[in-house]
Order: sequence, then structure tokens, then C-alpha cells
Amino acid sequence: MEATKQGGQTHSVLMGYLLWIFGFMGAHRFYYGRPVSGTVWFCTLGLLFIGWIVDLFLIPGMDRDAERRYRSAPVDYNVCWILLTFLGIFGVHRFYMGKWLTGLLYLFTGGLFLLGILYDYWTLNRQIDELAA
Repeated sequence: MEATKQGGQTHSVLMGYLLWIFGFMGAHRFYYGRPVSGTVWFCTLGLLFIGWIVDLFLIPGMDRDAERRYRSAPVDYNVCWILLTFLGIFGVHRFYMGKWLTGLLYLFTGGLFLLGILYDYWTLNRQIDELAA
């Protein structure tokens, strides 16, 4: 179902470019629902920075794809991604989504020993999308 049918925008080109600054770690690719390439970027520093530079031009297309793929939800995708990227180790993004138990678990275990953070990078868009159902 398209985001426009649900009454709002899910992803932002501006947010994509802000995360692109950290793109050599794959942040923008995870944001746009591309976890495999995000992991590759993370492990190779954005394909030795070459892929990172190419992504400067690909972000608008990735944004359009994400808009078609995800639905608007009671929580904002952009806010959730900011919280995950900068405060994920404390579980703040999970508190924001109303997942208090796992938020507390992340808070006391360093994002479940950082593996939970990686899991959330892979699945956060889907988790938010499920809140819309």
C-alpha cells in the first residue's frame, strides 16, 4: 500500500542526505530499507567510499522506492531513525515506538550488546510499518 494512501510521507530525502553523511557506515541504506547493501557499506566503508559518492545521486530514487513500500504509522519514521542512529544503545527508539520492555532491555544491556542495534537497523522500517496495521 502506498504511503500517500495512508495519509502521509514516510521517508524524507533530507533525512536520507543527513544519514548519507554517515553513509560509509550504511546508515542511509538501512533507512531506505536496503539492509543487505547497508551491511556491505558498513563492512567496506561504502565500497571504499566509491559507492558512498555514487549514493549521493541515488538517494532521490531510494526515497521514492521507500515511499511506495512503507505506510504511514502512528510513529514518525524519521524521528525513530534519528533515535536509533544516535541513541539506539539506550533503547530510546524502542521507547518511542511503545516497546517499553525491549526498551528497558536495551537500556540495561547496551542495545542488547549491540546485536539488537544491528537487528533494528535491519528491521526498523518493517517494525514501524507493522504499527500502521
